[in-house]
Amino acid sequence: MPEAAAAQTGAPPPEAHIAEVLLSQLAPRLVYLAATLKLPDCLVEGPRTAEEIAQITATHAPALYRVMRTLASLRFFVEDAEHRFALRPLGAALKSGTPSHAAALTLGGELLTRSLDNVLYSVQTGKTAFERSFGMPLFDWLTANPVEASLVNETMIGFHGTEPPAIASAYDFSAFQIIADVGGSTGNLLTTILSQHPGPRGILFDLPHVVRDAPALIQNRGLGDRIRIEAGTFFESVPAGADAYILSHIIHDWNREQCLIILDRCRCAMNSGGRLLLAEMVLPDGDAPHPGKMLDVVMLTVTGGEERTASQYGALLDAAGFRMTRVVPTASLATIVEAVPR
Repeated sequence: MPEAAAAQTGAPPPEAHIAEVLLSQLAPRLVYLAATLKLPDCLVEGPRTAEEIAQITATHAPALYRVMRTLASLRFFVEDAEHRFALRPLGAALKSGTPSHAAALTLGGELLTRSLDNVLYSVQTGKTAFERSFGMPLFDWLTANPVEASLVNETMIGFHGTEPPAIASAYDFSAFQIIADVGGSTGNLLTTILSQHPGPRGILFDLPHVVRDAPALIQNRGLGDRIRIEAGTFFESVPAGADAYILSHIIHDWNREQCLIILDRCRCAMNSGGRLLLAEMVLPDGDAPHPGKMLDVVMLTVTGGEERTASQYGALLDAAGFRMTRVVPTASLATIVEAVPR
C-alpha cells in the first residue's frame, strides 16, 4: 500500500508494520523469562515493587523493573502509581505448576528457539532444524530426556486445553463400544470423552515413558475401570479390536511416509465398520489467517510434520486406504476428520 493511501486509511506504513512483526519475537522470550524466574509466584500474596521481587529472584532491580513494565504492557501484570506490580489473570495463569507455565518453558525455551534459529536450513532442505540443532529427532530426544518429556506432555494439556470438551461434545462417541486413543499421552482427551459418554470403554496407547503418568490422571477422574493402558509404538502396531481410533494432533507430527504407516496400522487393527477420527487444526484454503499456519512452520522445523487443509487430508487418507466421510467442526481450533476403510 503506498504511504499516502496508508495515511488516508489510518493503517501504519509497511515499514512500521514490518518492524512491529519483527519486534513481536521479544514477547515469547519475556514470557519464558517470567516463567523461569517464577515472577507470578512472587505476586501471589499481593503487589510488590521490582526491588522486592529482585530480592526474591536474585536479579538486578532496575533491569527487572524494565522487564516487569513491559510484561505489564502485555497484560500479565498491572503497575500502580507506587510502581508496585500485581497479577492480572494472564499472569496468574502463568504460575508454576500450571500448564501455561510448562508451555512457557517449552515453547519459549531452547527446544523451539534453537530450532527456529535454523529455519533457513529446513526451508533449504526440507529436513528438521531440531535434528540439526540437537543431533537427533524430537521424539528420540524426548525419550532420552524424561523430565523434558513430562514438561511437553503438560504443555500439550494447556495448549489444547479447550479441545477435549469441545471434541467430546461435537461428535457422538456413544455409538462406539471401544475407543482407542492412539498417541493419547496421559489420557486427557480420552477421559474427557468417556466422562461425557458413559457407554464406551477406552484404550489409551502411547510410548512407555509417556503413559507412565497416565494412571494418576485416569484414577483421579474415576475412570480406572473403563480404560486399559497399553504401551508401544504406532509404527509397529496399535491395539486391535476398537470401533473408533482417535488420533489427536498425531498425524501433523509426521511426514507423509510415516503418516501412511500409522494410518495403515490403525486400518488393520480396527473392527469391521470402524471409524478413524483425526483431531487436527484443519487449515483454510488460500491466504486466510489461521493459527495453524504458524504452527505449520513449527512442524516443519521441529517434528518434520505438517498441518493440512481438508483436501490434503482427503488425499492422505485415500493413499492410506481410507475414505474421508466428513469434517466436523468443534467449538475450538480442532476439527474432527472422520474416515472409514475403503
